Amino acid sequence: MSAAIRGQRIPVGLELYSVRDQLKEDLPGTLRAVAKMGYEGVEFFAPYFDWTPDYAKEVKRLLDELHLRCLSTHNSARSFAPDNLGRAIELNQALGSKFIIMASAGRVEGLDGWKAVAENLNRAAEKLKPLGLRTGFHNHQTEFTPVEGRRPIEVLAANTGKDVVLQLDVGTCLQAGSDPVAWIKANPGRIASIHCKDWSPDPAKGYKVLFGEGVAPWKKIMQAAEKSGGIQYYLIEQEGSAFPPIETAERCLAAFRRLRAS
Repeated sequence: MSAAIRGQRIPVGLELYSVRDQLKEDLPGTLRAVAKMGYEGVEFFAPYFDWTPDYAKEVKRLLDELHLRCLSTHNSARSFAPDNLGRAIELNQALGSKFIIMASAGRVEGLDGWKAVAENLNRAAEKLKPLGLRTGFHNHQTEFTPVEGRRPIEVLAANTGKDVVLQLDVGTCLQAGSDPVAWIKANPGRIASIHCKDWSPDPAKGYKVLFGEGVAPWKKIMQAAEKSGGIQYYLIEQEGSAFPPIETAERCLAAFRRLRAS
């Protein structure tokens, strides 16, 4: 049964990498602009890990004021090192985030290397579960590109527990020649969030196309995510476009809403 049939609204947030320069210059002003557009949440990315806990609490107060939720955070592999995971937990708890996502595994050698990444995620999941938190992995093209005859993302899925989220980046999945709908269907209950980033095979466009203007079959993706994927929230992400970043984020949200209403 789809989330829509169950009567649940699935929130849409913004991966703040989309407005990274603005965020670096003026975090409060950028969050206010994002809230004004109508986004329901945000996903902070790696630089947040250098915040103090007090600053994270200050950001949470601002989010509450703006009626925004921190849906998740993106992290480099260093956040998952034994000496650093406690800090990631403290910051995510301060922000109200429930998902600590590994956005990059760094340099990985061969399939055995990817199995080691999976074990790292499993160890993190064990520590997070009693705290009501979850971990996960965010793919790029690399994880959908075969190594030794097998896609690394398949190795990660097969060697991690069901509590480990497989956060799907649609654009990079498409660029690597994979089918996002088939991937969602093959991993029921594990696609808790999706990065709604479009892609065009035209080299002059690539990731510069706005949401809905590339080749991603969004309706089929969302149908699969809501029927069996276990989707809890969508995230708009844009690496750049012909428009300024703030305008780009606003245009993408408008296109997302039109699609959902059609």
